[in-house]
Amino acid sequence: MRRGASLAVALLLIAVGPVGPAPDALRAAGAADQWPLFRGPGAGVIPDDPALPDTWSETENVRWKATIPGLGWSSPIVWDDHIFLTAAISEGKEAAPVAGLYDEHDHVKAAAAQHWVVMDVDFQTGKLRWQRELHAGQPPLLRHVKNSYASETPVTDGERLYVYFGSIGLIAALDFDGKTLWTKTIDAFNTQVELGTGASPALYKDRLFIVNDNTKQSILLALDKRTGKELWRVNRDEIGNWSTPLVWENDVRTEIVTTGTRRIRSYDLDGTLLWELKGMSELTIPSPFAKLGLLYVSSGYPGGALRPVYAVRPGAKGDISLKEGETGNEFIAWHQPLLGTYNTSALVYDNYYYTLLDRGFLMCHDARTGKQVYGRQRLMAGASGFTASPWAYNGKIFLLSEDGDAFVVQAGPEYKLLGKNSLNEMPLATPAVVRGSVLLRTASKLYRIARPAS
Repeated sequence: MRRGASLAVALLLIAVGPVGPAPDALRAAGAADQWPLFRGPGAGVIPDDPALPDTWSETENVRWKATIPGLGWSSPIVWDDHIFLTAAISEGKEAAPVAGLYDEHDHVKAAAAQHWVVMDVDFQTGKLRWQRELHAGQPPLLRHVKNSYASETPVTDGERLYVYFGSIGLIAALDFDGKTLWTKTIDAFNTQVELGTGASPALYKDRLFIVNDNTKQSILLALDKRTGKELWRVNRDEIGNWSTPLVWENDVRTEIVTTGTRRIRSYDLDGTLLWELKGMSELTIPSPFAKLGLLYVSSGYPGGALRPVYAVRPGAKGDISLKEGETGNEFIAWHQPLLGTYNTSALVYDNYYYTLLDRGFLMCHDARTGKQVYGRQRLMAGASGFTASPWAYNGKIFLLSEDGDAFVVQAGPEYKLLGKNSLNEMPLATPAVVRGSVLLRTASKLYRIARPAS
């Protein structure tokens, strides 16, 4: 794999994760009330709420900020008053990530032994409710300097918390009091160029799904969420992948959609391959998601000639790859060969498909047809880069840079920059937005950003 300096690669790993229609239990909870998985039940779209803040700074609309130990780029998830986070706490001094462009070969070895922990932060006060260590030792893998050893976002069903540390191959279930209910260990293999891991677990009813694509033996794994028992595993012809699988409930069936360098693949709930699609870029990080009855899948390694987006209809079977010269077929509603992003996952808000390029450009297309609505719009000259995925509410799109600046853009067919909200520390994790609050994680802190209580 080749390329020159580019945007952080491994950290995007984290900023991408499971999205799409929520499973029954999660949907019943209400999208505005809980945030149980990466990007929430609405794939980054939050129901309108006048209580949600449009502006913030280090002092404005900050309900509280909490210091978070260690290094971890997993996103926060929320259930009731529990905010769950993961981190790897080093016994030494680790190389600190810096915002900006990096070569993908900028990987580092851990300076000292690590402690892999799960934390529960109180939603109301920001106080640490509990912290549990699940493993301690020297990491077996290298990581990219902008990745971490705790980049996978946990997932919850409202009763248990499910955690995956791909850097050590550890999967665990905990109750909300921090008691470990079960653990399972799988092999920890590295990805291309030793970038580290980042694909988060996905949950559906009684099953937990893990994708571990690596240079040794890639797998899709299904576990019983109550016991950790392995139900099945499927070997995959892949060499690396930081994209979280999506459980796609559509009008035809429920399926598990996975991306990969070599192919997009979808499986039924028993692990049988349903369909596949070739034509991805060399590194795959953005996570698939579903909106408007379509599945959106993309990848955008800057060093490759292909940076595709595919919009897929339900019911596909077999190999649905496009033939030369095709822009669509029976199951591919539309395709753009150069619209994919490197780190960020796209956003579909109302009927528009928004692409946030890692170098700070925003584009808008019709989400149903792929037709361009407006082309590249630069958010700000000199911005260091974008890794966190965008989110939207109240007719506005929020785009978080590695400098700590959240740009606010008017949603709809006309580009208009409305403002910029700045914090003084680097963020790479995608925020959680729930119950009138934006929960934003930076390198050392967690902010709860909300309007003053009335």
